[in-house]
Amino acid sequence: MILPIVAYGHPVLRKVADDITPDYPQLKELIANMWETMYGSNGVGIAAPQINKSIRLFVVDSKQIIDGLEDDEKSEYPGDEGIKEVFINAHIVETGGKEWAYNEGCLSIPKVREDVYRDETVTLSYVNEHFEPQQKTFTGVTARVILHEYDHIDGKLFIDHLKPLKRRMLKSKLDDITKGKIRVDYKMTFPK
Repeated sequence: MILPIVAYGHPVLRKVADDITPDYPQLKELIANMWETMYGSNGVGIAAPQINKSIRLFVVDSKQIIDGLEDDEKSEYPGDEGIKEVFINAHIVETGGKEWAYNEGCLSIPKVREDVYRDETVTLSYVNEHFEPQQKTFTGVTARVILHEYDHIDGKLFIDHLKPLKRRMLKSKLDDITKGKIRVDYKMTFPK
């Protein structure tokens, strides 16, 4: 089932999400709905707060980005084959490499894209959908998508990485999103 995506301005997007246990109600169905919602809105990742659940859960499919690159572009992301993975109770162990810019957008902040600087690599400890413990290091565009989704479970948004002047310039667009004055081709929930 495709779920509505929470729009900028909703308080759930600013909460630090909670870890969950294997007996979280209808977790398997929730994960399936998140995948369907993400693909239905042409996303490459979605975090539970974006569907109004303040839990440490996100899904990422960076494989579609890597698979869509031309051969000469793939050399820009050495070692990044892309992933399709579920992350539960994720916590950053470390980040590294040099910071690099990439033009990011967010399903909760439609039609706003900005260059954001993030670290080249991220090591995460988390459990997968079977609650098997994992610790992996990700690089390139995959690390970028993971860090973006990780921000969501920590109550942060990609616009928080922008300089104050740039954020002030976006204020009227952000206010319009909060008020529901935006047209998108997916379901959204706006703050009351």
